[in-house]
Amino acid sequence: MRVFVAGATGVLGRRIVQRFAAHGHPVVGLVRSEDGEKAVRSAGGEPRRASLFDVKALTEAARGSDVVVHAATAIPTKIRTTAKDWATNDRIRREGTRALTAAAGNVGAGTYLQQSVVWAVRGPEGKPFDEDAPPSGDPILASSLDGERIALDAGREHGFRAGVLRLGGFYSADGWHTRILGESLSRGRPVIVEQGDAVWSLIHSDDAASSFVAAAEKPTTGVWHVVDDQPVAMSEYLTAMAARLSTRSPRHMRRWLARLFLGRYTADLLTSSFPSGNDRFRAAFSWRPSFPTYAEGLDEIVAAWRAEGFPERRG
Repeated sequence: MRVFVAGATGVLGRRIVQRFAAHGHPVVGLVRSEDGEKAVRSAGGEPRRASLFDVKALTEAARGSDVVVHAATAIPTKIRTTAKDWATNDRIRREGTRALTAAAGNVGAGTYLQQSVVWAVRGPEGKPFDEDAPPSGDPILASSLDGERIALDAGREHGFRAGVLRLGGFYSADGWHTRILGESLSRGRPVIVEQGDAVWSLIHSDDAASSFVAAAEKPTTGVWHVVDDQPVAMSEYLTAMAARLSTRSPRHMRRWLARLFLGRYTADLLTSSFPSGNDRFRAAFSWRPSFPTYAEGLDEIVAAWRAEGFPERRG
């Protein structure tokens, strides 16, 4: 099957291109620059230039594709964010999804896969929840749920199978949000808000990419949570990262101080729990994470960091 990937140059998108290519599927990756073209070629794909918001250009770029993947995001690479910082990501989730699903319909694709996030929905008082949980109510996350709805509606309209993969908090050696935690630990900066008892469901970026291949090779319509096998408290996760980096134990900060220095969204996210499971996805696609818990994932990440000399050692 021929696969078209929007967001092919991102941390997740590059891995998606690599995984599909490794499974013998021709892959076309959407790019915007010469550097993007090089990245897609090195991942084993064929680059095509087009705007994510131009249906005509997308249709031409995706022509002949059996599967269309929306893995494009514009997550701010800064600690303190405001609603303005999320505007481009919101547009990608809404307008980008409308354009890409229209292109998928135009080219006669049989399957469309949409990336979303687990914490767009939430259980009561931090309790475990599944795919049927209600919206979290956070306005920053509203565009993720809007993108899901647009994708599922388009599937019914155009006749393709639309799958929504809600990813857990994904982490990797090259992910900005993972690296900033490692650097902060090495510099002795506070990284745990309050007691760090918020519980997250994580997913290594490699496993997130493999989930798209699994869903494409056994296509069906639905919404699934793609997380590893064991939710973890943030204090446990960050303490384990510090131990592997041989740094001092993570420092804590009060929530009011975190809101002052990190902003509302980051502070609230670091104190919010979103424990979920992968039972439905495993059952539907016979998928298993290669990093079943954060422990195996951190081992791989810190080994990669050591090889590149990151984070820089401090005296």
